[in-house]
Amino acid sequence: MVVPLDEMIAEKRRVAITSVIAAICLTGMKLGVGLWTGSLGILSEALHSGLDLLAATITYFAVRVADRPPDDDHQYGHGKIENLSALFETLLLLVTCIWILYEAWDRLTGETVHIEVYFWAFAVIIISIVVDFSRSRALMRIARKYNSQALEADALHFRTDIYSSAVVLVGLISVMVGFPEADAIAAAMVAVIVIWIGVRLGRQTIDGLLDRVPEGVQSSLEEVVQETDGVESLRSLRIRPSGGAMFINLVIGIQRTTFFDRAHAIVDDVEDSVRSAFPRSDVLVHAEPVIGVRETLSDKVEWLVRQSALTAHNIQILWVDDHFLVDFDIEFPQGRTFVEAHDLATEVEQRIRDNIPAVSKVHIHLEQERASALSGADVSARENLLLQALRESILAEAGVKGVRELSCYDTEDGIRMSLTVQLDRELGLGDMHERVDHLELLIKARDERIGKVFIHAEPL
Repeated sequence: MVVPLDEMIAEKRRVAITSVIAAICLTGMKLGVGLWTGSLGILSEALHSGLDLLAATITYFAVRVADRPPDDDHQYGHGKIENLSALFETLLLLVTCIWILYEAWDRLTGETVHIEVYFWAFAVIIISIVVDFSRSRALMRIARKYNSQALEADALHFRTDIYSSAVVLVGLISVMVGFPEADAIAAAMVAVIVIWIGVRLGRQTIDGLLDRVPEGVQSSLEEVVQETDGVESLRSLRIRPSGGAMFINLVIGIQRTTFFDRAHAIVDDVEDSVRSAFPRSDVLVHAEPVIGVRETLSDKVEWLVRQSALTAHNIQILWVDDHFLVDFDIEFPQGRTFVEAHDLATEVEQRIRDNIPAVSKVHIHLEQERASALSGADVSARENLLLQALRESILAEAGVKGVRELSCYDTEDGIRMSLTVQLDRELGLGDMHERVDHLELLIKARDERIGKVFIHAEPL
């Protein structure tokens, strides 16, 4: 289900501001207890939480900026601010860890620092673990839901607090049983844990800034596109992640004989399929004509004729002596001279022979394009006797179950007959076509004035 943009923005901002409030509370508690007890472990935790507070604040403002729509200066949107925010948070983590390691080494090699362990030292660490666990889960859930690197970095900050707090808790217990060096060791272990997680986050963040495609995305996209009906091939695919969004450029192959409106519909289907699989994606699809796996010889001929801005119809193909003979009609626009039409037809013939070596002969019947509509008059009442005779003749034919909508029209090209016949539903398509052709000849033979016959067949 695609979440509305307003709902997504509100949810991301809500979880980010909640993290800021949690970080303020934790930092204050840890700093107060750390100064009171003198524990480097707790002070390192306070500094770590202070870093979380800074990171959470940066995340909040990054999330607010990242979801702004594209403008003239940022035509791919503002999503990269999330990657930049996550990188800055990672650098802060690493700098803090270096300081903690330095202080831990100084305490282990220098004079022993007296540490007072009180109830509040344990209380603040336990509270910290509970809050960090809650915030980490909430942030990671929204980060994965909307593919937000800034929120994911914030979630990792809170998750490292859980690990480090647990180590500090062990250190405090060790101090109570007479092992004061455990506090500095615990602080150093916290720093090592944070560095390890920070390096992982840093690599992921740099990958985002360098437009590295997330694992599995390309293969998933290829599968989605190639499963779309009408797509012959995927010729090019480029993906550019930007924050939680992706910019996807596709070049697909569509059978070259496909008409424009169908090709446009295929492109729309591809865009819809990609957006369904990756909701926050900006998809641009370019279509190129290719030879389709289902392309017939008639399709090839029709496509080659269209190269001259003409249309072929009534294509007839014969296989004679290991070669094809191709006959078809072309209608030329009104105003063309016979010589011009013949020259164009010669050009088409040569193109067909050049592109289809198995074709030995091409015959083109030249016609002038007719008006889109002829003037006519319904003379069905006047020709009632003719219609009755035709109906009786048609019903006498084998396989004909009924005749409906039998009409007669008088046009400048002669009489045109229009009718619907009901045939046996068990007939194959080829058998049906033969019956209709036979009926057309039967009707034309009945009266020499009949020029065109249009028969619609339907299964009884």
